[in-house]
Amino acid sequence: MCTKQRHNYKNLKIWKLGLEITNNISDLLLYFSKHKRFDLSSQMSRCSVSMPSNIAEGSSRTDKSFSHYLDISLGASFELGTQLLVAKHRKYINNED
Repeated sequence: MCTKQRHNYKNLKIWKLGLEITNNISDLLLYFSKHKRFDLSSQMSRCSVSMPSNIAEGSSRTDKSFSHYLDISLGASFELGTQLLVAKHRKYINNED
């Protein structure tokens, strides 16, 4: 019987970067006021966590399925990018943040 090799997500640079982004977003959201937390920050937190989570989940699947999970993670990164632009427009954050 042939055993399929799975990806070890903890060794993937993209997973490490996703986890770093998640932690940076979490730190950034600590500075949002209560009003902002109930507004945009919940969604920002969820999609930032989604990025490395989908990579980790997909790593246990076939290569074709893993590719699908990477696409989902990429979509979450685009969503987060848009939310950061909204936060900047609302003056919740600035360029330095």
